[in-house]
Amino acid sequence: MSELSVNHLLGIKYLKESDIQLIFETADHFKEVINRSIKKVPSLRDITIANIFFENSTRTKLSFELAEKRLSADVLNFSASQSSVKKGETLIDTVNNILSMKVDMVVMRHPNPGAGIFLSKHVKASIVNAGDGAHEHPTQALLDSYSIREKLGDVAGKNVVIVGDILHSRVALSNIFALKLQGANVKVCGPKTLIPKYIESLGVQVEMNLRKALEWCDVANMLRIQNERLDISYFPTTREYTQQFGVNKALLDSLAKEIVIMHPGPINRGVEITSDVADSKQSIILNQVENGVAIRMAVIYLLASKIKQ
Repeated sequence: MSELSVNHLLGIKYLKESDIQLIFETADHFKEVINRSIKKVPSLRDITIANIFFENSTRTKLSFELAEKRLSADVLNFSASQSSVKKGETLIDTVNNILSMKVDMVVMRHPNPGAGIFLSKHVKASIVNAGDGAHEHPTQALLDSYSIREKLGDVAGKNVVIVGDILHSRVALSNIFALKLQGANVKVCGPKTLIPKYIESLGVQVEMNLRKALEWCDVANMLRIQNERLDISYFPTTREYTQQFGVNKALLDSLAKEIVIMHPGPINRGVEITSDVADSKQSIILNQVENGVAIRMAVIYLLASKIKQ
């Protein structure tokens, strides 16, 4: 069996294109499993995984937990808000205490960019980055690409526009790395204040006009405004943002072709997309959620098979 070139999933930028294809092929197999009447496989019965979330998360945390249980792993859930971290314990001490319970893998979300990389150098466990600040969110990018592949047959050569708060979005950065690695063409669109200065150095074009971006693309990945990360006002009002960068059904129907609409969630309905767009047949938002479990099963399974060696 071929294996991943990495021992941790810290970010898309550390993966090769062959790693992504291996994850997708493995996810294909697990997607079959989760659509059976008995949705579990005994693959990781001897593996213990700790989910450590220093930031709030509903969908990602549930998706990882479900993936781990579908693989029959033992699962420990740790929420920083109810922990000794509040008493000043360091990240390494927290994780080492958890590892002393004989944990093999740590799935971590942390507000600081690079926290997973830092941890991987100091502890003996396989680390999966479930989002580090505004840096990367690799499993989200993998499930997004996997959903495009499922819908359109391939990612290579497709035109994908990412719309919204690019500056604060770990989803945007991971998606750009993953899409470029697979040969897609990528543009970003949003208020000038929410587009990072360095973005073109990643081989991405900036399009300020939403209609032009939608006419160009095959897929539009709509991001929410990350209000919790906005320390200053980046645009005048939410209403004005919606008028310029929100997608409604009338706009979608006025395009010359049918495009695919994606969203990493949670959706601010009526801001970046209206309900009738989110629930339309062009939207693959619920497919993304289902694919998230299969992709996370694949990542955990492939990393665990390296631990067992």
